[in-house]
Amino acid sequence: MSAVLEAPRAAAQGSVPIIELRGVSKRFSNPLDFAGRLVKRLGVKVREDVVHAVDGVDLSVRKGEVVGLVGESGCGKSTLGRMVAGIMPPSDGQVVWRGQDLTKLSGADAKRAKLRTQMIFQDPYASLNPRLKVAEIVGEAPQYHGLVPRGGLEAYVDDQLRRAGLDPSLKRRYPHQFSGGQRQRIGIARALAVQPDFLVCDEAVAALDVSIQAQILNLFMKLRRELDLTYLFISHDLGVVEHLSDRVVIMYLGRVVEEAPSEEVFARPNHPYTRALLAEVPRIEARKRVFAGVQGEIPSPLNPPSGCHFHPRCPFAFDRCRAERPALKQVAPGHRSACHLNDAA
Repeated sequence: MSAVLEAPRAAAQGSVPIIELRGVSKRFSNPLDFAGRLVKRLGVKVREDVVHAVDGVDLSVRKGEVVGLVGESGCGKSTLGRMVAGIMPPSDGQVVWRGQDLTKLSGADAKRAKLRTQMIFQDPYASLNPRLKVAEIVGEAPQYHGLVPRGGLEAYVDDQLRRAGLDPSLKRRYPHQFSGGQRQRIGIARALAVQPDFLVCDEAVAALDVSIQAQILNLFMKLRRELDLTYLFISHDLGVVEHLSDRVVIMYLGRVVEEAPSEEVFARPNHPYTRALLAEVPRIEARKRVFAGVQGEIPSPLNPPSGCHFHPRCPFAFDRCRAERPALKQVAPGHRSACHLNDAA
């Protein structure tokens, strides 16, 4: 990257997590069409397609942390992020906000919980309404929720744009008149406009040029210091995650397979999947090495493997891996991994 990334500060962890997931799962069903229902009535065994996007995830994020969520495409990262942000309800389990079950909150408490957690999306164009000007995109939510009086809205929008690194004189333009990096800054300004303390960043720099990525990442760290923000940073770029995150969570096919402080994950990875991912990261000192991706294809979430989901691709798999789901257990202080090899050692 052309710009120098700022180092993350140490996380100021509180006693109660801002967000906690307890056994959270998410399934998507495709109901049978008319032909399918007719065939089923005739006695043919047919069933609805069910996608197991997230499968029994426990996760907590404490105040001041940057938690990096990593995994291959299709592992359920974005679905998990949407449940954390309150955009999507879980099929099973609980999403707990500051010690309170989100589904049991009502009135002002529910409104406050939704406003305090905001999401920044991967596509900086599709996430913006092309029919609205920037001033409307950024100012609509704070005005609706009564966070700023109508007379002070224009100045408030200007402040949000400046904070996100945009010139307020551009607020009368439409999204298509901006570059990708500028559009992502608009998305950041929109999220900040409702005064959140927790941001879910879903591949927030993946669609940007490398030269722009560093600028946006530095902006995230600057906002973290100035506004005391907490992040769940979803990414497939392990280099970015290593630099930004205090803690890293590795997902595979809807499950968390490893979780540890960032330095621990990159220095002493435990799970075979984590080790395979790290082996793919380009390093200057290993520039002559021949890189090989994780062997095999990720299985379909329509029909996930039994036992450990990674066993069809794992070179160390044995019979127990094929039959029993491994529990996420502590293998070192603050370091958890879901692998039967830890029991066999």
